[in-house]
Amino acid sequence: MKRYVVVDLEMCKVPKGYKKEFRCGQEIIQIGAVLLDQDFNIYDTFNKYVKPEYGKLDKFITNLTGITEDNLSDADKLSIVLRRFEEWLPDGELVGISWSDTDNNQLIREVDKKSIYISSKLQSVLDRWVDCQPQFSDKMKMKKIYSLEEALIATDICTEGRAHDGLVDAYNTGLLFAKMQREVELVLNPYYEVAHSDKDLDSLNYSLGDLLLAAGF
Repeated sequence: MKRYVVVDLEMCKVPKGYKKEFRCGQEIIQIGAVLLDQDFNIYDTFNKYVKPEYGKLDKFITNLTGITEDNLSDADKLSIVLRRFEEWLPDGELVGISWSDTDNNQLIREVDKKSIYISSKLQSVLDRWVDCQPQFSDKMKMKKIYSLEEALIATDICTEGRAHDGLVDAYNTGLLFAKMQREVELVLNPYYEVAHSDKDLDSLNYSLGDLLLAAGF
């Protein structure tokens, strides 16, 4: 029975003084994930903050993600959080899902640089990871690379919670991935569909604000 784990990572920047030692420009500070069953229904969630060992939380990341020093002060290091993540993962066939390949690449790189042992279960997820961002562009028959927020609005998926929160983004990515699997032709937001049909596909250019304005927000 195939199941899917949708993962979203939030990260902070690593100061230049540590980049030579750590050799990563960013460091994970939150892991959010949801599980989807074989019918693409979300049935469980995972959400943990991660204490950075090299990175530093700045105002930009706090404003973007809502993550504060208080959230990280009592958090565990990545090695411990990954143990809990592995324990949370179900047995059986699992496929990793994310929006862009940034999260998969960061996790692989950080595990390597910190010499963290991972189980065969998690390694299998990393080996079978699917980036659904280009799949969405293909589904839309567009060359455009969509942000998650744009894709959710274009497909008329109602969301709750703050963007750039790891669990919220994982949950919304799960909803979008499920919709992509269930619908041969995606049902679109009517305001986006009008814009999509009125312009040449290769030259279509719109912003998130344009869609919100058109929808009356």
